[in-house]
Amino acid sequence: MPDTSISRRSLLAGALLALPGLAPLALGGCSEPDPVSPGEEDEEKGLATLGAPATVPLAHATQFSLESYEGGHRLASLANGDRFLIVPEGADAPADLPGDVAAIRLPLEGVYLVSTAMICLVDAIGALDAVAVSSVRAEDSPVEDFAARLEDGRISYGGIYRSPDYELVAATGCPLAIENTNIDHVPEVRAKLEELGVTVLMEQSSREGNMLGRLEWIKLMGALFGRDEEAAAVFDDVAARVDEVSREAPTGRSVAFFYVNEDGAAVTRRAGDYFCQMIEAAGGEYVSFSEEGAADSSPTTVTVEMEAFYAGARDADVIIYNGTIDDGVASLDALVKKNELLADFRAVREGRVWACDSNLYQQITSMADIIEDVRRALTDSGEPTTYVWRLE
Repeated sequence: MPDTSISRRSLLAGALLALPGLAPLALGGCSEPDPVSPGEEDEEKGLATLGAPATVPLAHATQFSLESYEGGHRLASLANGDRFLIVPEGADAPADLPGDVAAIRLPLEGVYLVSTAMICLVDAIGALDAVAVSSVRAEDSPVEDFAARLEDGRISYGGIYRSPDYELVAATGCPLAIENTNIDHVPEVRAKLEELGVTVLMEQSSREGNMLGRLEWIKLMGALFGRDEEAAAVFDDVAARVDEVSREAPTGRSVAFFYVNEDGAAVTRRAGDYFCQMIEAAGGEYVSFSEEGAADSSPTTVTVEMEAFYAGARDADVIIYNGTIDDGVASLDALVKKNELLADFRAVREGRVWACDSNLYQQITSMADIIEDVRRALTDSGEPTTYVWRLE
């Protein structure tokens, strides 16, 4: 695979890259497997019958690993400790698999796709035919073909992740549910699905430290749906385009990216977050806030009282209002109504305020296009944009 690293500034300062000549990174379940201790040998016998595995190289992803066996079996190991043996069509799974390894048999049919972030990846590899049930409604789908399938009944709506339609899932015979990390908050739902015979795979792309690591989950989707070549081709193409647009010169413009919560505070993304990386890749300088003095924080966000946010971001050259969480804003007047202090922000006074919606988070395969859109916003190029739009 060609080198798809991004060349500029601090974007990849924290990135975890698999570079030629370096030993694999020892991080969770995402590197070469640890040697099996004598006490564990019996537990691993089932896998040992498949022969010696070869590690599938990953350039950026750290939250999963893939190993391939000569007969076509694949072992997917996730960072939370879950393991899945992907069994090729016409083959059998070893009879004495370790208890923590779930078998997924190809070809897949009747999949229950809960994770919205995986929809564009499954679509990009041409595997939507294998999906039968989803927790996403047609109007919320980030992919047009997926919405069409929900509308004409090829895919059935199965309720939200925390309250699925178990009868529908059971009647459809779903062999696999692809969830996101929200499933950790409702362990009883996972237990019920498994009781119905559904294997639950929790994708963890949101925990990737590098934006291209999120995209590289397409390789796991490729393995699950028997479309490895398609997945590799999409990843290489998008990563190359991201690298190309990231080579543009810095714009010298600072960017505040936030939304206003119900308490009137500004919710910002953490420095180094994948969207902050995309802003930097577009040539911008992200205005970040530390946890110290913050009203609240999470693994991905820092919430700042508006007075403190005003002090730190009032001179930002550009504002991008994050409409992925709340209902967003449709005009500058609507933005200022969120908090009157915003009227005195430089970007508001000078008319350099943009907005986005949830498609910004759910279109991982459009990463290069999103970066290009952000750059057009930063440079006032006047070129058309899709994922961000100027507020008047």
